[in-house]
Amino acid sequence: MERALLLTEPLRADHAPADAAAARRVLEIEADALRALAQSLDGAFSAAVDLLMCAKGRVIVSGMGKSGHVAQKIAATFASTGTPAQFVHPAEASHGDLGMVTRADAVVLLSNSGETRELADLIEHTRRYDIPLVGIAGRAPSTLLQRSDVAIALPDAPEACPMGLAPTTSTTMMLALGDALAVALMERRGFSADDYRVLHPGGALGKRLVRVTDIMHAGDAMPLVAETAPMSEVILEMTAKTFGVTGVCDAAGRLTGIITDGDLRRHMRADLLANTAGAIMTPAPKTLRASALVPEALGFMNARKISCVFVMADGEESGRPVGLLRIHDCLQAGYS
Repeated sequence: MERALLLTEPLRADHAPADAAAARRVLEIEADALRALAQSLDGAFSAAVDLLMCAKGRVIVSGMGKSGHVAQKIAATFASTGTPAQFVHPAEASHGDLGMVTRADAVVLLSNSGETRELADLIEHTRRYDIPLVGIAGRAPSTLLQRSDVAIALPDAPEACPMGLAPTTSTTMMLALGDALAVALMERRGFSADDYRVLHPGGALGKRLVRVTDIMHAGDAMPLVAETAPMSEVILEMTAKTFGVTGVCDAAGRLTGIITDGDLRRHMRADLLANTAGAIMTPAPKTLRASALVPEALGFMNARKISCVFVMADGEESGRPVGLLRIHDCLQAGYS
């Protein structure tokens, strides 16, 4: 109880300068190491990208201890950016999980010393079955790097730990190098925002990348009439599609105007049905391009105080409507 009370007391202000100095020292040491890592990259990095690109199966990433935690993050980054990957724990590999590593895979092993004994079975497995191996270690003459197909040696840099023992700088370099490999692979593959969204359907990032084409009303559900259509046909189209609006197209299929429920009320007189859609429509309506994102569409409609908008084809088909998006569609999809 006494210790719990002590922990709830405000921290003394005289610790702040020392804490900030320790933090700056750590960050500066690690930043210097990352700069040294960037300058040390050579043909081995590109060779590693080549090797991982050629894998027909998965990229298996492994390491022990703190390197293992980093390896799990690198595997997750690979997988979420278009490079199928998984983490295999080296100790579990020695007890059956070597079966997860196939001849179609490529392997990335991380070890600061390059002599981690738990990696021995994984190294032997890759050599026995001719499985491509990328080794990342802090010592160039280490067993891991000597036995790898592609060896990447981390620059000699001090750990940020004041005793020089706890993995700090070394794991930061490994993590950054994993990010560099993932991004280089993304660029090689031409991995796009659409690809990213497919792999992140439940995340906030994926949600921001949803396009209007994913939630709009298209095909036969889209209310459209010709400019020459009699108003009786317009009213039937609007009633059948229930959106309270219809688009009006010219003979070439280009959207030239819209008619809303409000337009019908404003033109409600004896000769209404004697008119054509072209005579009643509001010309040059506001539209969205098909490549627009849903948050962008929501902002577009809110700013103009409109509840629906036609979505237009991109490229050569520009000017032709491909769908209708309502503000309610955005809200139902979880945007607000």
